Amino acid sequence: MSKRSLPTLSRRGFLAGAMAGVALPVSAEAPAVSLRPRLRDLHRGRTAGLDRMLRDSGVSGQVVFAVGDAETGALLEGRRTRVGIAPASVTKAITALYALDVLGAQHRFVTEVVADGTLESGVLQGDLVLVGGCDPTLDTRALAGLAAQLKDAGLREVRGRFLVYEDALRPLRSIDPEQPDHLGYSPAVSGIALNYNRVHFEWKREAAKTYKVTMDARTAGYRPDVTVARMTVVDRSLPVYTYEDAETHDQWTVARGALGTEGARWLPVRRPGLYAGDVFATLARSHGIVLKTPEVIATRPEGTLLGAVNSPPLREILHGMLKYSNNLTAEMVGQAATRARAGRPHTLAASARQMNLWAMEALGMENPAFVDHSGLGSGSRVSAQDMLLGLTAAHRNATLRPILKPVTMRDAKGRPVEDHPVKVDAKTGTLNFVSGLAGYITAPGGREMVFAIFCADEDIRATITRANRERPEGARPWANRARRLQRALLARWGETFDEAQTIRDARLAPTNP
Repeated sequence: MSKRSLPTLSRRGFLAGAMAGVALPVSAEAPAVSLRPRLRDLHRGRTAGLDRMLRDSGVSGQVVFAVGDAETGALLEGRRTRVGIAPASVTKAITALYALDVLGAQHRFVTEVVADGTLESGVLQGDLVLVGGCDPTLDTRALAGLAAQLKDAGLREVRGRFLVYEDALRPLRSIDPEQPDHLGYSPAVSGIALNYNRVHFEWKREAAKTYKVTMDARTAGYRPDVTVARMTVVDRSLPVYTYEDAETHDQWTVARGALGTEGARWLPVRRPGLYAGDVFATLARSHGIVLKTPEVIATRPEGTLLGAVNSPPLREILHGMLKYSNNLTAEMVGQAATRARAGRPHTLAASARQMNLWAMEALGMENPAFVDHSGLGSGSRVSAQDMLLGLTAAHRNATLRPILKPVTMRDAKGRPVEDHPVKVDAKTGTLNFVSGLAGYITAPGGREMVFAIFCADEDIRATITRANRERPEGARPWANRARRLQRALLARWGETFDEAQTIRDARLAPTNP
């Protein structure tokens, strides 16, 4: 990932960029004055083709979209542009802009170890505290380096407690409590996270009905066992997993009939502070430093700094977040931005409200209604028009597109086209029977456009039970149809609104008497 920094962002800078050179506002209706009146007349006749494309797509429910000129903000084509719809992970594009503006592209999150007491001759008369600093990228390797710093600092023995401070962000047991317990993309959130708050569960059959199971915190070169997440194999077929809060640990069971010979998967962690503390104690013990069972505290103590590890720069973190669509990263950086802007939020919804206010102020969005920073919560709503406003403002500051993921264009049979003339960088968003895509297009002639496409079938979504949300029937074929429609719209816009095509059409257009 590139470590090249972006220009410093500010609300004033966003607004100045958003207003500079704007000839036409993005609107659901055709502007009263157009920079390209001949072009708009030429494409009015193509509406029938668009209607046929939507009808033949097979995408049930609502389809809303808008495409606009990236420089002027002028709406080129749209359908139900003011309708609010669930954006899913497209939300992360706005979260990235929010975090960059409030925290800065070079911001680094810091995880520390503090001695709350007197350290003499290698013995700490007091407590050792692991202090979470909202780093979503902290992994076991980084914790191992932090444990090694204790040895380098001369620490040999801790007489007091081993404490973990995770309240830089208010601890939440799940990003979206409506998701099934075992899904790794909805872990707990707090001011400390290890391995994206996931634990690695692995099993291997040793006899007819006997399995060897492990729960560990693996990362490159490390795989320490954990005790705060435990698994029991039980005789049943369904449900595959059950979860119980056992107060001191996460207690899981898995159906023996679902395991097969061997396998592995990541499960969410519901006690991130204890999880990080458990692993850190194991790593410290490898250096001869024995720590007591970790305890979570709500108030950060003052003390002597013994070690610290820094995250990568925020811009690099966000590049990874947008590429892999990591929900925990979005929630942590979004809440960290809110903490810096308005104080620690009590809920994800409260933090999202601060982001909504910021988006209206800084990006000129009119009515964003995000309920979190990741898009996992289905209650979020945003219109295609509002996304265009936000993306246009970010385009003028060269802020977002460099860290978005390129979209692979495909042919009519779904095969990737390596050198497709239309170049697209965008953020995808997927929930059950929800599919979104928003970002930037460069047409073959060089014209740059912004776009947002949202598809959702809320009637079908309403019938899905919590237990069936991992793989509901019909969700994958529906999502494939939505993605094909999105690619067709992108190809249409790249051709229809290309500058070179505009000139050719203008020359062939009949002259009005």
